[in-house]
Amino acid sequence: MNVVCLNGELLPAGEARVSIFDRSFLYGDGLFETLRVYGGHPFAWTEHLDRLERSARWMGLQMPTTRDILRSTSLELLRRNGQSEALLRIQISRGQGRRGYSPRGAESPIWVVTTHPATPQDPARPTRWRLATASLRLAASDPLNQRKSSSKLLQILARAEAESQGSDEALLLDTAGEVVEGSSSNVFWIAGRRLLTPPIESGALPGVTRDAVLRIAPELGFIPDESRCTPEDLRAADGVFLTLSSLELVTATALDDTALRESPGTRALHEAYQRRTRSGSH
Repeated sequence: MNVVCLNGELLPAGEARVSIFDRSFLYGDGLFETLRVYGGHPFAWTEHLDRLERSARWMGLQMPTTRDILRSTSLELLRRNGQSEALLRIQISRGQGRRGYSPRGAESPIWVVTTHPATPQDPARPTRWRLATASLRLAASDPLNQRKSSSKLLQILARAEAESQGSDEALLLDTAGEVVEGSSSNVFWIAGRRLLTPPIESGALPGVTRDAVLRIAPELGFIPDESRCTPEDLRAADGVFLTLSSLELVTATALDDTALRESPGTRALHEAYQRRTRSGSH
């Protein structure tokens, strides 16, 4: 049976228990991070933990343990589960408090770490997804969109809508009709030698894989930039792809009923990203 961590204790998954009065369960009052593990080492550990701690401060949520303990526990969990290529999920909850929305009295946050098998990625042929524009809209420039909060109902419903239409991922627009991100991914498009992605100020999640791709792009001759866009801009692009830690770079092959161009730049960026993740620098 898979082993998990609950508040620092390693135990079989079937024995882990969280109270029905936990605020993450009741209200989504918590945060999470998902890291890709290569060769037994979590990739971009510092960047993920930086984002987790920034979000916790913004929410007024006390971190329940230290980085050192989180890391040592995560490595031991991977060892116990015999997983060297995996996904590592860290969940933080504000814990139990009084009934109602007020966080007063919730002074004992909890933390959970779990590991999961990773889907192997072929750099020569990235995963291919069809996109569907979600009918639900994100509030323009909403700062909550920039946090990996446990409250992801809009993203869940958008993904379900996309899948009901035979697509793999939902494209989320804001209330102004501009592209923000996918339900679980950041969006990029290629226009000549320009590599573009919506700005963080639009409400996009500051994705760790997103940042890594922006740093890699100049090495391949791309000019990285942030730009607002509409779905029509994506349809006119030389190529569109998505980034997420679990699947790295994903080629977008269609948006609604329109086939999208596929750029060889996507594969080149994916190959460069894979070299970075397997370089031993984590």
